[in-house]
Amino acid sequence: MAKQDFLKLATAFAATTSSTATAIGLPHLPTTPSVRCSTLPYLPACSFSSSIKHVLGNSRSRIPFMFQIKSSEDASSAPDANEFFKDLKEKWDALENKSTVVVYGGGAVVAVWISSIVVGVVNSVPLIPKILELVSLGYTEWFVYRYLLFKSSRKELVTDIEWVKKKIAGTEETI
Repeated sequence: MAKQDFLKLATAFAATTSSTATAIGLPHLPTTPSVRCSTLPYLPACSFSSSIKHVLGNSRSRIPFMFQIKSSEDASSAPDANEFFKDLKEKWDALENKSTVVVYGGGAVVAVWISSIVVGVVNSVPLIPKILELVSLGYTEWFVYRYLLFKSSRKELVTDIEWVKKKIAGTEETI
């Protein structure tokens, strides 16, 4: 892109005013600088146009990196909240031992909360996170070498995973 084209585009952006900057997550620059550093050049404030097509005009072919984003909403693909709650209610009513589910759910919430506290404490010690990163990197390298590098070891990994699935599901006979 030539310097003139860039300057024209920057001038066009600076000349237009819109609130699109907040809609697409770009920072909104103030129109008058509050602090000016003498070592940096002054850049004019710019806001972005609501339509890229409006800014670019007929020069769209000269600027290949610009594109227009269109959003469409398909009503059939949107999840229905009423249907979700209806299914959830049916599943809850089908449960025989509701108190066990509540106890397990509460225990899971408490376990996640305590584990986040433990991770925060471990992260606050300066050397431990780096040591744990090294340990995890070493374990990852060992796992790749042991199970993923060779075809026979990949087959072994698949059989081990299938065995664990059967054991969890209760279809595997225990000795």
